[in-house]
Amino acid sequence: MTPRDTKALIAAAEPAVFWSDNPDAPEPRPPLRGPLTADLCIVGAGFTGLWAALQALEEDPARRVVLLEAETVAFGASSRNGGFCEASLTHGFFNGLSHWAQDLAILERMGADNLDAIIDTTRRHGIEADIRRTDQVSLALTGWQVDALAEGAKIYADHDVSHTLLDADGARAVADSPTYLGALVDHGSLALVDPARLAWGLRDAVLALGASLYERSRVTSITDAGSSLTVSTGAGEVSADRVVVATNAWAEPVRQMRRYIVPIYDHVLMTEPLSGTQMAEIGWEDRQGLADAANQFHYYRLTSDNRILWGGYDANYYFGNGMGPSYENRTASHELIADHFFDTFPQLEGLGFSHRWAGPIGTTSKFAAAFGCRYDDKLAWAAGYTGLGVGASRFGARVALDLVDGLDTERTQLEMVRKKPMPFPPEPLRSLAIQATRRAIAKSDRTGRPGPLLRTLERFGVGFDS
Repeated sequence: MTPRDTKALIAAAEPAVFWSDNPDAPEPRPPLRGPLTADLCIVGAGFTGLWAALQALEEDPARRVVLLEAETVAFGASSRNGGFCEASLTHGFFNGLSHWAQDLAILERMGADNLDAIIDTTRRHGIEADIRRTDQVSLALTGWQVDALAEGAKIYADHDVSHTLLDADGARAVADSPTYLGALVDHGSLALVDPARLAWGLRDAVLALGASLYERSRVTSITDAGSSLTVSTGAGEVSADRVVVATNAWAEPVRQMRRYIVPIYDHVLMTEPLSGTQMAEIGWEDRQGLADAANQFHYYRLTSDNRILWGGYDANYYFGNGMGPSYENRTASHELIADHFFDTFPQLEGLGFSHRWAGPIGTTSKFAAAFGCRYDDKLAWAAGYTGLGVGASRFGARVALDLVDGLDTERTQLEMVRKKPMPFPPEPLRSLAIQATRRAIAKSDRTGRPGPLLRTLERFGVGFDS
């Protein structure tokens, strides 16, 4: 076996998002020019914005809905993710139990219903997004993770969550890696999907229902005109009775969002298709969604043409909520996770990567969505899904519609909707706190103990994860 040349492998990979690097991508719609009126204006055409438009129009086909997108549909996290569409609305069962125990049974039911509704929507609207249900497997790579998964299995049993606890042999029967020491399988909570095709299908559905979509139309301001709001793009404006802001990690143009949402850059690799021999060498016959059980974790899955998507672990925050193309080509992060890939699957040494990309995850201090209202509740925003927005964004959109429509629902009564997470401090404290937390997480993964900083954060209701 020749020495691994990770730098050459990463240099050879296309710096593009695999899902959207596709000749089937729709042509962008023209930007907004001049004035418009609308019943509902949605800022952002990622998953939250598209789900908000679809649900609003399915409930009231006569509603005049306008979507404004700064780039193109699904430009941000909606196309840059791994295609894990999870039922959880709380960044996993255990995070939900930690922060919203009194509402968890309701949140779990709503999450299961939400995933069912996503799948049903693809069928009703003929959206070909390669969506399929599968198990979700959390894999132990250290002794402390084996113990943590065993404790997690007991908690699952106490709450009637369908699961299976596996020993090392059972874990290696899922997919063959010498690093696996055990696993916890969560049944029925996950679907895998092609996220770009899901977004493009939702786009087509809302246009067919009568929505107006304007791309390359960045909103520069929202002002209160009394009975309506004026949403301005520079080249045009929309006078709307109600506004939903669905910009997630970009946290614009509502300043309030920036107190609660920070952008964390996640890095992803896509391999070349595996040969039949390589597939046989790793097993993985049931094609489950996999992740390791550390706080800094990798997530990975197979695509329909037998590529492996491999992402996570090295999450980066940049001073001042830094965002933009300059942060997306961090070769050191891609080289790091490429080394981890071959450590996990040494039998695949020599396999190349076809694509590499990065993108900002909008996160909150509780690692689940936050919600807010402005302008006497004529505007609502939803953001901060912390990597689980493929599924939870539909729920977030539904909550935002309830809020702007003044509806008192089971959703709006949830504590996670009524009470915002702890805000992040301003810079430079924000950057110092996030970097200190990252170091504490890395140490915790080495030792299996949270340490004083993470214990303090936990007492204040602040989550921690990669």
